[in-house]
Amino acid sequence: MTERLSAREAIAAVADAGTFLELPAPRDVSAPDGPLAWEGYDTARARAGTRTGEKESVVCGTARIGTTEAVLISFEFGFLGGSLGERTGDRLEAAHTHARERRLPVVSLTATGGSRMQEGMRALLQLQRVARQSALTRAAGLPQLAVVRDPTTGGGWATLGAGADVVLALAGAQIGFAGSRVRPADADPYAYTAEAQLAAGHVDAVVRGEDLRAAVGRWLRLLTGAGTGEAAPPPAALGGGGRPVSGWDAVVRARAAGRPRAHAYVDAYFTERETISGDRCGGTDPGMLCGFGRHGGRTVAYAAQCGTPTLPAGYRTAARLVRLAGRLGIPVLTLVDTPGAANDAEAERGGVGGALADLFAAMATARVPLTTLLIGEGGSGGALALSAPDNTWATPDSYFSVIAPELATAILKRPPEETRATADQLRLRPQDLVSLGAVRGIVPAR
Repeated sequence: MTERLSAREAIAAVADAGTFLELPAPRDVSAPDGPLAWEGYDTARARAGTRTGEKESVVCGTARIGTTEAVLISFEFGFLGGSLGERTGDRLEAAHTHARERRLPVVSLTATGGSRMQEGMRALLQLQRVARQSALTRAAGLPQLAVVRDPTTGGGWATLGAGADVVLALAGAQIGFAGSRVRPADADPYAYTAEAQLAAGHVDAVVRGEDLRAAVGRWLRLLTGAGTGEAAPPPAALGGGGRPVSGWDAVVRARAAGRPRAHAYVDAYFTERETISGDRCGGTDPGMLCGFGRHGGRTVAYAAQCGTPTLPAGYRTAARLVRLAGRLGIPVLTLVDTPGAANDAEAERGGVGGALADLFAAMATARVPLTTLLIGEGGSGGALALSAPDNTWATPDSYFSVIAPELATAILKRPPEETRATADQLRLRPQDLVSLGAVRGIVPAR
């Protein structure tokens, strides 16, 4: 279990010293002992206030974090388990309203056990209220970043936590919709940890407490640094050599083990970057690298295939990135390098067709400029789904094909020795792609 911070300790862990200004609390109009007249409820709140020094389970205000001013929402777990009641909802609504009025990002430092039982359904209804405020802030084009502390369960996780654009979790934190007292007796305790939520694609990163301020500062700088609305320039080619002389030569060069891959390209292109992880549906794909980075003094979002068959979770993560970048006005760079979409039984059960369809739709309707560089294999629709219509470029050691030459040979019922000739017929070399109008040009090496 990680260290449990108070609301103000959590604020101090991320905000620059002396910059936090608390927002005024909305007027308290609650009835004695709350809407259910729950005997002893006022006394319990008074005790919680004495113990924590707070008047409610959440503290809201503004602060600077690095170079960015933000609205902070910090939960006090010591106040009735950080539970959400009507007065909590009042404060959360006021915080989001202030963020929209001031055009500020929202950072939620969550530590909550869920809705407050002493207020019954009136407390549970606050989840709809919080979800609406989050949706309004999202529609306003403002980023929302969640830092999930220990513990975060119930409706707080299902709204402010999991509903954020980017989710960071403190190492060792207990995270899950079901709190420790309501889970099945035989439930695996690991499933409710920050590390398990990362592995399942539900959080973007697990962060140590001592690294939290720097991580939040970098993320805010990236998410608010859209700059101009121009498309990102394609990276320079990192591989050596001239253009391939034959179709099969292009295939061999694209498949070469020593060819520069996605990690080399993003490291060369960005001065700093952060990754997002997971499709928020229970899946991750280590072969799809997604995130935000700084290039030329502005933020560029990126989704890069790493040379492996792309899993359904990879396509869903890329679609999530494209849509988030669109809301924030951040241009997108994609790097294509895959032999194709994963086509085994597990991929079919995981909905690879639907995941591809969703990414095609996200790219086709993107609200920001898209740029694509083909850096290796361009295997059929599994590669095309990540390609920018009318703004795709190629490196000299790449190819793009309707299908792999070996598979085309088999489908055409040709003997294997005709694979090389088939590769030529497919006209898959970079220079062929330019003449066919499939790519705009071939980028030179650095």
